[in-house]
Amino acid sequence: MINPYASLDDVGVAIAAAGAGADVVRSMYGQRLTRIDKGAGDFATVADVEAEKTILGVIRAARPDDAVLGEEGGQQGAAEAARQWLVDPLCGTLNYAVGNMLVAVNVALRGGAAAVADPFSGEVFFTDGETAWVRRDGADAQLAPTPATRLVDVNLDPPFPGAPGFRAVDLLAHPGFVERFRPRVVSTTLALAWVAAGKRAAYVTDGGDLSGSVHFAAGIALCQAAGCVVTGVDGAPIRQAGRGLVVAADGETHQLLMSMICSRSRRHA
Repeated sequence: MINPYASLDDVGVAIAAAGAGADVVRSMYGQRLTRIDKGAGDFATVADVEAEKTILGVIRAARPDDAVLGEEGGQQGAAEAARQWLVDPLCGTLNYAVGNMLVAVNVALRGGAAAVADPFSGEVFFTDGETAWVRRDGADAQLAPTPATRLVDVNLDPPFPGAPGFRAVDLLAHPGFVERFRPRVVSTTLALAWVAAGKRAAYVTDGGDLSGSVHFAAGIALCQAAGCVVTGVDGAPIRQAGRGLVVAADGETHQLLMSMICSRSRRHA
């Protein structure tokens, strides 16, 4: 039997895997799906599990020796492997479970290619680690970040590890934020792809080191390849001291957001 994935390069594997997962997510949308409790209010659905199985099938067919870290299946292969794929088969499970189409499928090779698929728009955002593109209706266009929309997505989901020094909700009340930007709250990492694509000016979330997260790795790779400014909420580079994310289309937007974050943090110091 011919293996359709064997000849693909890494970015081709990422695109194929994310697209296959998106097909599953789209096909199961609207069904009554049993919730699988994961504790602390978190849960998965059968769609999460089936999408991950499908994604892993693509990766195994294309790169049988690579390790995989999946949100639902955990670590497969050596954790210290030179090549590891990070898979979030359905980012935005709560949205999906209540009939909201704001979800994403994330596939990233650690330190390399990555893809974020929107199951409902049909868009696949992808990068080879150097440039970033979107595939729409069979055509590819290079991503071009811009702050023109003035829309900033702020993740307000718990937990809040940066409190009291940093609270995302405080940023929304900052006079400078109100003057310059308009807030949006999108509980899926489509928000990162949208910054890379120029649909959002910036994205802000609290958290730890998110560079190796199955939820964020693909979006971070897209934004970095597209030329966005990417740091932690403390302004430090990710993978170093950085925690959480401040991702902006340009340096001016990033500097403005950091000045607002720092001013609020000093008040709680």
